[in-house]
Amino acid sequence: MGGDGRRYRSRGLRRPCNVGDTAYDGGTMRAEVITVGDELITGLVVDSNSAYLGRRLTELGFRVVRMTSVGDGPEEIRTALQQVSSDVAVVTGGLGPTPDDRTKEVFAEVVGRRLVLDEEVLEGIRKRFAHRGMEMPRSNVRQATVPEGSQVLPNRWGTAPGLHVKADGRHFFLLPGVPREMRGIFEESVVPVLRKLSGRAINFVLLRTTGISESALCEKLSDLDLDKVAFLPGLEGVDVRVMWEEGEDPTQLIEEIRRRAGQFVYAEGEERMEEVVGRLLKRRGWRIATAESCTGGLVGHRITEVPGSSDYFERGVVAYSNRAKVELLGVPEELIRRHGAVSPQVASAMAKGVRERTGVEVGLGVTGIAGPTGGTPEKPVGLVYIGVATPEEVRVKEFRFVGERSQIKFRASQAALDMVRRAVS
Repeated sequence: MGGDGRRYRSRGLRRPCNVGDTAYDGGTMRAEVITVGDELITGLVVDSNSAYLGRRLTELGFRVVRMTSVGDGPEEIRTALQQVSSDVAVVTGGLGPTPDDRTKEVFAEVVGRRLVLDEEVLEGIRKRFAHRGMEMPRSNVRQATVPEGSQVLPNRWGTAPGLHVKADGRHFFLLPGVPREMRGIFEESVVPVLRKLSGRAINFVLLRTTGISESALCEKLSDLDLDKVAFLPGLEGVDVRVMWEEGEDPTQLIEEIRRRAGQFVYAEGEERMEEVVGRLLKRRGWRIATAESCTGGLVGHRITEVPGSSDYFERGVVAYSNRAKVELLGVPEELIRRHGAVSPQVASAMAKGVRERTGVEVGLGVTGIAGPTGGTPEKPVGLVYIGVATPEEVRVKEFRFVGERSQIKFRASQAALDMVRRAVS
């Protein structure tokens, strides 16, 4: 019933069976994700929202049955909304202030609700602009309109609030498409609602490995019960996810995976390699300086992405040319002439040079061929030498990476950080 007494009809939403007491897969509630935006379906932007939401919904005990990506056109959005058949639907994108942001308008039409101005939301948007010393554009007023009867989910990261709407026996969550905003609202406001709805949760442990291939890792674990184990390969390495439900005890399995994977396991949970390295350096009271060639400062960038890294990161030197290696790091010219810039000898000299010239405990040297040109039969694209110098020793290791230039650079940075991790553990 509308606020003025008129009744509005929803347009084509399918009513679920026994909503609120649904018995899918032994009581598992179903969920689906709709991501909106021309940039997604044209490939201009990678749809990271779907991957994130699929994982989180599964962890919260929902069975994710469908993911749909549509453009900004009203017909496409309408069709996607009308096809929703799950208990929960999370919709991202199309909540901005521009004319092509139509998700709210189409949603209101589909569920038969009027859009009304929320003065509290409008005032919050005005204050956000005022805080930046700006006057709110008139176009942002449309971000303060909400479907009647909806619950506003605060957005501390942007101007478009999220919305929770119950319609035709389903729970709809409309969230901004910007990943940072979407994730913030989801974790802060949506997760508590979903926990109550689900009544169950899938527990999991993520063991992060690097320096070992998926096939080699599988071989190490092949005789274990892997029914609830997933191998998730990526640029950083292979994540091993162990999942279980209440009443099950995975402790023995997790401990055995850890034992067999050994030093290849660098973290548990979502911790990134640069965070692990930073934690280990702080624990020992050591500082690090980097000397990079083929990675172009990527290792230093990753280290300084961690808050508080100034406690242990002294400086980074991008010594791309041979001249820079000689002048900035003290690499002997004769060494480069004899062995070439991409060699274990030069990687070692870079690591020792940056350590000695900065007075830190750990020096890192990276040199290689990122491609796509510059390779030879003797030294192909993807060949990288990494050296780590500590008060005790200098370690140098050869790597042969595959992939595009950006992938080789990232894999080299991951291997470099892993060598530091092992050296300071």
